Amino acid sequence: MSTERATAWGEELRRVHGKLRHALVLARAGLDGGDPADVATDLLLFCHGFCAALSGHHRAEDGSLFPELLRARPDLAPVVAKLSQDHNMIEHLIGELRKAVADSADPEVAHRHLDGIEAVMETHFKYEEKQIGAVLDGMDTDFDRAEVFGPIN
Repeated sequence: MSTERATAWGEELRRVHGKLRHALVLARAGLDGGDPADVATDLLLFCHGFCAALSGHHRAEDGSLFPELLRARPDLAPVVAKLSQDHNMIEHLIGELRKAVADSADPEVAHRHLDGIEAVMETHFKYEEKQIGAVLDGMDTDFDRAEVFGPIN
C-alpha cells in the first residue's frame, strides 16, 4: 500500500471531525434564524440530523475502528478506553438534548444543551486526534470509510 493511502486515515478522522463541527455551526444558525412558528419542527430536525451523525460516528469508531486499532496497537488500550468513555458521556448529553427538545420549543434550551455537547465534543476530538491521528496515519490498513467513521463522509 502506498504511503499516501496510509496517511489518509488520520486525515480522514480530522476531516470527519471538521464536518461534525460544521454541522454544529449550521444547527446553531438554523435555531437562530428560523421562523418562530416552525421552531419545534426545526429543533426536531436539527436534533435528528446532528445527533444521528455524531452518534453514528462514535458507534462506528467503537464497533470497527477501535477494535482494529487495538489489534495493531494493544498499548493504546487506555487511550481507547478514555475515548469510549467520552462517547458514552456525549451520548448521554445527546439524550438530554433530545429530551429537552421534546419537552420545549425554546431555542435557548437547545443552545444550552449544545454548549455542553460542544465542550465535551471539542475536548474529545482534540484528544482523539492527538492520541491516535498519527497512529492512523501510519497504519497500512484498507478501512471501509463508512464502517470506521460512520455516516459522515
